[in-house]
Amino acid sequence: MPAARTDAVLTAAVEVARAAAEEIAEPGTVGDHLGAVVEGERVVTHSFACTATAYPGWRWAVTLARPPRARKATVSEAHLLPGEEALLSPEWVPYAERLAPGDVGPGDQTPFVADDPRLEAGFEATGEEDVDQMALWELGLGRERVLSAEGRDAAATRWIAERGPESELARKAPRPCSTCGFFVPMSGALRSVFGVCANEWSPADGSVVALSFGCGAHSEVDVEKAPAERTEPPVLDDDNDVIYVER
Repeated sequence: MPAARTDAVLTAAVEVARAAAEEIAEPGTVGDHLGAVVEGERVVTHSFACTATAYPGWRWAVTLARPPRARKATVSEAHLLPGEEALLSPEWVPYAERLAPGDVGPGDQTPFVADDPRLEAGFEATGEEDVDQMALWELGLGRERVLSAEGRDAAATRWIAERGPESELARKAPRPCSTCGFFVPMSGALRSVFGVCANEWSPADGSVVALSFGCGAHSEVDVEKAPAERTEPPVLDDDNDVIYVER
């Protein structure tokens, strides 16, 4: 499709476009003319700098048009448009997706997600004692849904990052959690990697920790004791005054 021809009448109507922008803009916020763009046959858009403090990088855009054989420009629309360096509001996020980990407080509820990839269906009792005992320990018998492999991997990734061997506490720890008496192993598939710290003196108390994590509150580690400092007893003179011996 061939490009529309330049319309001399509309291109020259800069003041008509400026007046239209000034009608909707705050006084004094329509700046220099930035140019004109041919939008189509007898349709041209003029742009003006926006000098409003609240809208840096934005521009006023006024579209002019004219009927065939008419010699007068008419205003089609006028509005404020962002430029390449304009300050824009963040992309809108649906309310159900706005919550982030740590945002849920007392009385708050998260929406139900029917197809949550982190979960999978739970298991019903089969009547066979050995099978049901395994389900109780490993699969979460009695719950409608339990962690899926994806859910376990996601949780393990978070926990390793927060309480794993690469954290600053672990790097400076004398021994790992796997050898600490306060380490309570988890049940289920994550048992071989994670547990919970039950030491009130530990910064990880009550948190999930990796076997390879560690801190200075390890149950089997002691601080290096400095040798006791020897002091000389005081010496009494004949007048019963106390004279302290210098050390």
